[in-house]
Amino acid sequence: MEECYSPEGFNATLHDTVALIIITLQTFAGLWINAFIVYVLCTAWLKKKSFNSNEKIVLFLGCTRFLYLSITWVYCILSIVYPWHFYAQPIPQLFAAIQTFLNNSNLWVSACLCGFYCVKIANFRHNFFTYLKFKIDRMVPWLLLGSLLLSLVICILVYDITNKAHCNISNSTTPGNFWRLTVRMDEHLFPIFFISGFGFAISFLAVMSSTLLLLFSLWKHKCKMQTNSAKDLSMDAHMKAMKSILFFFLIYSINFVCLILTLIYATKKENPVAFLILVFQYVFPAVHSLTLIFSNPKLEKSLLRALSCVKCKVCMR
Repeated sequence: MEECYSPEGFNATLHDTVALIIITLQTFAGLWINAFIVYVLCTAWLKKKSFNSNEKIVLFLGCTRFLYLSITWVYCILSIVYPWHFYAQPIPQLFAAIQTFLNNSNLWVSACLCGFYCVKIANFRHNFFTYLKFKIDRMVPWLLLGSLLLSLVICILVYDITNKAHCNISNSTTPGNFWRLTVRMDEHLFPIFFISGFGFAISFLAVMSSTLLLLFSLWKHKCKMQTNSAKDLSMDAHMKAMKSILFFFLIYSINFVCLILTLIYATKKENPVAFLILVFQYVFPAVHSLTLIFSNPKLEKSLLRALSCVKCKVCMR
């Protein structure tokens, strides 16, 4: 019993503590933003009893990001405060599998959202594209289900590989901090990195293709309106859409680079680069969700109304 409560069980360094404080602040910001999205969309659904395809994807994305941030934050807390208990099997395998499932769901649903915008907004005369434009609303539930199933398959593979790695490395008893793996880098971890990297790359290619097609279509339509001297509200709408898409592609690209770097620095010890990567990864769910709020009139109005109510209550005090 004395070993369980020894100081070695609470050996968080100053670096761990600072990192945990920063990530906690980022986590709660991301949780609040995604919880707001889920609340507004669910409230609207209860009133109207209907959902359009865009709202389905955004709601699903908000739920996965809320769960992902929650699970990852719990992982950080437990690995620092209770390292000896946290690294007892099968807790590391379960956390690795759950985080993989939620992270991949987040990436694939984001790719689905980008693809949905591309099909709905872009204007191409190809027969296949026209077919997709008419069928995309019916395809959305199947795309979301496919994202879940694909993430589940990767989750099961990661759990199996991680479990074998922990079983084969029985001498890994030293607890590390929350960014350090407890098992050394060996042949058992390469499949995890390969599977994760492959999933990241495919989702990024889907987002990049959809973004480029959509930007090309919007730019082509913008040039056509300028040629015809058509200066109306649609021109401003197109410019706003292009800026929003470019911003999303930028932050998604940064997130993709961070995910790849996470695989590279996964077995490194305390490293400032690994910490910066982790910070950027926590920024993405909050920043992109905030972008979705301001690109959706319903969510934007609800947010501004909520902020005005908070401001009034503060002024009354």
